Amino acid sequence: MSTLPVDYSITMIRLFLPFLLTFSPPSFAEGTNTPNFILCMADDLGWGDSGFNGHPKIITPHLDEMAEAGVRLTRFYAGAPVCSPTRGSCLTGRNPFRYGIPTANTGHLREEEISLPELLSMKGYTSGLFGKWHLGTLSPDFSGKGTGRKAGRNFMTPRMAGFSEWFASEFSIATYNPYDPENGHCAAARDGDMRALFWHNGKPLAEPLKGCTSKMVMDRALPFISRAAEQKTPFFVAIWFHAPHLPVVGHPEYMKAHYQGLPDNQQQYFSCITALDAQMGRLRMHLRKLGIESNTMLCFSSDNGPEGNPGPRGNSQGTAGDFRGRKRSLYEGGLRVPALVEWAGKLQPRDVKVPCVSSDYFPTISAIAALPLAKRPYDGINILPILTGKQSQRNHSIGFRFGKDRTLVDDRYKLVHNAGGLSRRRSDNGTTPVREFELYDLDADPSETQNIATDSPAVTARMKGELLAFIKSCKASAEGADYR
Repeated sequence: MSTLPVDYSITMIRLFLPFLLTFSPPSFAEGTNTPNFILCMADDLGWGDSGFNGHPKIITPHLDEMAEAGVRLTRFYAGAPVCSPTRGSCLTGRNPFRYGIPTANTGHLREEEISLPELLSMKGYTSGLFGKWHLGTLSPDFSGKGTGRKAGRNFMTPRMAGFSEWFASEFSIATYNPYDPENGHCAAARDGDMRALFWHNGKPLAEPLKGCTSKMVMDRALPFISRAAEQKTPFFVAIWFHAPHLPVVGHPEYMKAHYQGLPDNQQQYFSCITALDAQMGRLRMHLRKLGIESNTMLCFSSDNGPEGNPGPRGNSQGTAGDFRGRKRSLYEGGLRVPALVEWAGKLQPRDVKVPCVSSDYFPTISAIAALPLAKRPYDGINILPILTGKQSQRNHSIGFRFGKDRTLVDDRYKLVHNAGGLSRRRSDNGTTPVREFELYDLDADPSETQNIATDSPAVTARMKGELLAFIKSCKASAEGADYR
């Protein structure tokens, strides 16, 4: 990515090709390895915030249908326990500490990184992003997120990352009537400054929009998909919803239809998820109407676990199910998120228990499209063999960092290091602080209640070594080793 025109960036990638490694395309894609790819992502949707993962009240019929028709990834991890870093991991295949966005609302996606839109452009793909961007400012002279992001220094638009069409906000906005000052911190804090909300291809919208924010996003994504299909151009689309991130404002129609009688905060939260689900239904129906569902890989996930500890009066009524921790925690509840992949005729319905992560999108899509990967560390892997059932283990550990805390997971175990000392985040549910390493057997103890580090010294030692190697590698990347 760079501040230069996208075409120039693509040319530079072509010049770089002799130094790249090449994947072979999967067998079913031979001769037709330009399928379409859609990455849908909810914002702060907890593992248990859907019907297909067992929520007793939240109604998500379209996502439930997608889960029945596709692959449900029951152990899918966000790249980080907060928003921005996970989004960057989707587009680069790399851990956030490599590419410069270690936490939310800070930094930007580095120009030296190769994004999915840039890579796919080499096969003639057109790319669009719709929804929440969160990987840099949308203007060189304005940011609505305080000191974390500097408007000029952290200027990085979707266009600069390879998206030819984009409709986005820099950060989170209200889930309904986002331009109303009473409905969110963005409009209120900036006295209705239009730059704090939606932008389209480099310009803030001139007029405010009314209604459901998820629908606003899908209303712009569907025409882009239609144009690409009509022109027989393969496409990559990122649809990054704002729901159910705060400020949560319920959808009146779904509150009335499904959630009357519940506490108001539950009505607000549950209805904005049902509204998101309705837009996923529109998307799936649109693909069928265009006749491209069998040539489109459709993915859905969340960027991290549910916000905060909800309590009876909290506005965020999300749940991580039986998992420990929430957003901002490296325990399972902060990282493990709902995830689905649907590809008609290519992927058979199944539940996959193998650990996967948002960084896997990049190498998986690259492999399917028979495109090369640069000679630099990638934290994701090609999970197509896992999705098709040809591979039953990952055989490649996944590392995470947040602040001073560190975590490593493999096919069975999880190592947690609270390097920050004795403090515990509220999102860890008030659990007892542990300064030393913690080890959990996720097969036997997915809720992480029994620390077995002292009982399994060999596993602990092995994973410590892998974690330290991961941290060292990320440090080298952060210092620019991959760009030399």
